[in-house]
Amino acid sequence: MQKKVFQLLVDNTSGVLSRISGLFSRRGYNIESITAGVTADPRYTRITIVTSGDDEILDQIEKQVAKLVDVKDIKELKPGSSVYRELAMIKVKAGELERQGVIAIADIFRAKIIDVAKESLIIELTGNQEKIEAFMNLLSGYEILELARTGIAGLGRGIENVTYLD
Repeated sequence: MQKKVFQLLVDNTSGVLSRISGLFSRRGYNIESITAGVTADPRYTRITIVTSGDDEILDQIEKQVAKLVDVKDIKELKPGSSVYRELAMIKVKAGELERQGVIAIADIFRAKIIDVAKESLIIELTGNQEKIEAFMNLLSGYEILELARTGIAGLGRGIENVTYLD
């Protein structure tokens, strides 16, 4: 099994995300991560999907998604020629004794402490998945109360693969 990241440009209409996820569901394809947001042109939404499978399945996914009427463009974001980022918010149980240790780990990863309560901290971290996983591993000695991750958002490097829509 390998993982691929697909970037879609779609019409910014109601139900488009549902139709795309429905295609994955009907065909039995797995979505590991999906993010969506309006582009600089409000007529279009950029969707980043991370999925996995063998080469045949991943080729089928790309072809099936490209056939959807709302999809204007689909491309694979390859690791060497793309930039991926994810946002994680982690609420850690940290009283007076644990607080400095958690803050020290956050500082190493350039994470931000965005909320402090008497018994907890909320940390915001952005980066690639490997960075977030490494951060989570270092926090394994602490109790994680809640975790929210956005999933991958990505863009291709340079201007060679920019899609212009009329």
